[in-house]
Amino acid sequence: MKREQPTKPDEPASRLRERVKELGCLYDVSQIMVDAGLTRDERLRRIVAVLPRAWRFPDTAVARITLDGERFESPSYEQVGAAQQADLVVEGVRRGSVEVGYLSTPPADPSAPFLPEEDQLLANVARQVSLFLTREEGAARRAMLEEQLRHADRLATIGQLAAGVAHEMNEPLSSVLGLAQLALKAPELPQTVIDDLRGIVAASLRAREIVKKLLLFARQTPPRKSRVTLNEIVEDALFLLEAGCEKQGIRLLRELAAGLPTVEADPLQIRQVIVNLTVNAMQAIDAEGTVSVETRSDGRHVVLSVADTGHGMSPETLSRIFNPFFTTKDVGVGTGLGLAVVHGIVTAHGGTIEVESVQGKGSRFIVRLPVETAAATT
Repeated sequence: MKREQPTKPDEPASRLRERVKELGCLYDVSQIMVDAGLTRDERLRRIVAVLPRAWRFPDTAVARITLDGERFESPSYEQVGAAQQADLVVEGVRRGSVEVGYLSTPPADPSAPFLPEEDQLLANVARQVSLFLTREEGAARRAMLEEQLRHADRLATIGQLAAGVAHEMNEPLSSVLGLAQLALKAPELPQTVIDDLRGIVAASLRAREIVKKLLLFARQTPPRKSRVTLNEIVEDALFLLEAGCEKQGIRLLRELAAGLPTVEADPLQIRQVIVNLTVNAMQAIDAEGTVSVETRSDGRHVVLSVADTGHGMSPETLSRIFNPFFTTKDVGVGTGLGLAVVHGIVTAHGGTIEVESVQGKGSRFIVRLPVETAAATT
């Protein structure tokens, strides 16, 4: 008796069905990419859900997308057996991969569980995702650059205004201060008049200090640079602040690296940077806490770090802290110029300033001053 051979499936029809599934998958992926209502993570999760349906054995197929170490995957993907992958490459840099595999051995040739067309499909999906990431990140960078340009334009305009106001205020302020101090020398003044005159002197001195900050912010007072050692300036600045820290119950810690290279800088302006950052750190602490001041060198820069264990800043506050006249302090406590002045001084010295902050845990300001300028003058 002759044994009957199993009937082979209709090969052209089977391949046609596979092609239809692949085209449907590419269509679904493209629709996911153009859906403006989805976040990046939502897009990647939906693509992971769509991919298995396009493979020959969708019941056991699973998918995973890895991007910058973050994974978006089908349930039980860790149990996958055979798998294939295609790289996600954004602007020439490999950022992750798209993978499809089977949880059990597929009912096909174990040595070749995937069709060549499936390799091509996975490569096309990876290419679509890579192009989307390139466009999305490019748009984000353009938006950031545009905001930086607008911010720089606003700062330039405010700087010009501040310089004009400061110059106009200097003369009348000097007259008010001089006349008040002269009047105090008059004999037999009533105590109430003396108190009023002293109030005028104190207010004039505060106004004059604000004018100085305005001129610094507007860079109308160029730095008088010389070769200086950052640690010496730090010690001088902190000497003035130790008593205030002790009174508030704040620990002031120093960690100053030995053998720092000298930098070309204005010692008075750098001291003002240290004082402003340290005072800000002290004011960020409501009760007991710690202010840490550190120095180090990274080879190209001398680095100053001022950290506190205070209340930290929200992302909104963090984005505005260097804006002139922006302050979270009570009226009469701050002018909103301290950090703007710090930013102006650091920039005028060819340096950079960065901020790290976590609400409820504190903030850290990192100033980098270049040492190349000093080396170039030797």
